[in-house]
Amino acid sequence: MTTTSPAEFVPKLRDIGELVDERVRQLQGGYLKDLSEAVATLARLRRGAGKPIDAVPELVGLTLDHRFYERFGIDDDPRTGAAEAAVHGALTLYALHQQSKRDRGMHKRGRDLGGAVRRLMPSGDIDEPLRRRFVQVGSATDPATRLDRLRGIVKLLRAQDIPLDYGLLADQLYEARTPAGAARVRRLWGRGFQAHRPQGAAEANDAADGPETETGVED
Repeated sequence: MTTTSPAEFVPKLRDIGELVDERVRQLQGGYLKDLSEAVATLARLRRGAGKPIDAVPELVGLTLDHRFYERFGIDDDPRTGAAEAAVHGALTLYALHQQSKRDRGMHKRGRDLGGAVRRLMPSGDIDEPLRRRFVQVGSATDPATRLDRLRGIVKLLRAQDIPLDYGLLADQLYEARTPAGAARVRRLWGRGFQAHRPQGAAEANDAADGPETETGVED
């Protein structure tokens, strides 16, 4: 039987993840080219990082637009509200992650949260305080707490130039709206953490990353 290694597996995005991936690629490409509009937009989006969508009304029109509502509708449905919150959370966290990174994009397909956190740790060792912080993200029982804890993790990833898949994160934030979904996301994050290879191809890949494509993300 043929198997796929964790390093090769890139989860398929759902509607929310595709929308966020498209938007982040656009912003990332502009930011890496130092386009003023993208730079200014990311600076504004950073103000919402780690905050619920209702706490930053000044970001109306920056995280959501007609493309979102063409897919999800405008009815006052709890699922629409959860989708709005997931898009907002992922985009604002990405803006924080990309801050001051002009040489490479911090959004990269296939880089799950668990594997990204494991990359923060010494090769072959476990940083227990960081592991506990990671566990606390997964055990958060409400979206606001989860976003706040994710903000702390993203700041650590930014400091070490470790990218994350923000389309995938958006899908997972949406799925975590229910207890069953949150449990599944927690399992996936834990699996990514445990499956990460601390030595060899994974690290070599990052060290050898070539120039970014026009969209700021490798194909």
